[in-house]
Amino acid sequence: MRITFGAFVLDGDSRQLTRAGREIHLTPKAFEVLVALAEARPNVLSKVELQQRLWPETFVAEANLSNLVAEVREALEDVARSPMFIRTAHGFGYAFCGVAADVKRGLRSETAGPACWLEWGGHRFPLALGENVIGRDADLEVRLEGTTVSRRHARLMVTALGTVLEDIGSKNGTFRGEDRVTGPVPLMDGDVIHIGSLRTTFRVRGRAASTETLGTAARRSRTARQPVGRRSRE
Repeated sequence: MRITFGAFVLDGDSRQLTRAGREIHLTPKAFEVLVALAEARPNVLSKVELQQRLWPETFVAEANLSNLVAEVREALEDVARSPMFIRTAHGFGYAFCGVAADVKRGLRSETAGPACWLEWGGHRFPLALGENVIGRDADLEVRLEGTTVSRRHARLMVTALGTVLEDIGSKNGTFRGEDRVTGPVPLMDGDVIHIGSLRTTFRVRGRAASTETLGTAARRSRTARQPVGRRSRE
C-alpha cells in the first residue's frame, strides 16, 4: 500500500511516512496504527480490532492504544477536536478521515520532467518532485527578488498526484488569490499565488492538470483576482 494525503506519503511496503520527501519518525506500533486506519478508510476500526492487530492474544491497557493514536496525530500535526486525518468514534474506535489516493508504483518515472512550474514575470521556475522552497535566498529552488519576500517565504510540495502550497513563517504572508495561506493548500493549474506583494502563477502541464484528489478543495476557492493595494510590513 502506498497512498498520498495532504503533504504526506505513506508507504506500507517500505514502512515509511514522508512529508515533502523527508521521513517522519513513528514507532513501529504507531506506524501499524496509521497503516491499519489508512487501509480501512473511511471505515471505523474498533479499539478491539486495533488491539488484536497490535497485540494479538495479549491483554494491554486501553491507554496504550490511545498513546499510539496521539503519537500518530502529533506526527501528522493533526488535532483531535478538529481532525484532518484521524477521527475518533467516541466509545468505539478510530477512523482515517482525510482525502487520500493510492499511488501506483512507477508513477514517479512517468511524471519525470517539469510537469509543473511557477511563473513570475518573464521567469519560469520548474518544480521538481518533493519540496521547492520560495524566497530571497540564493540557494533556493524558486528565488524571487523583492523587499516583501522573506528569505525563506513559502514552499511548494510536489507529489505524483498534485502540489500543495504552504507558508513557512513569512513576514508579509502568502496568498492563493485573495485567501491567505494558513495551512497546506492544494493547487490547480492557473492559480494565482502572491508571495508578499509579488504575483506569481502556478502552471501544470498536460494530464497532470486533471488531478482530482488535491484539486477538489482548490476548485472551491480558486480565484484569479489580484488583491489591490497590498502593503508591505517589512
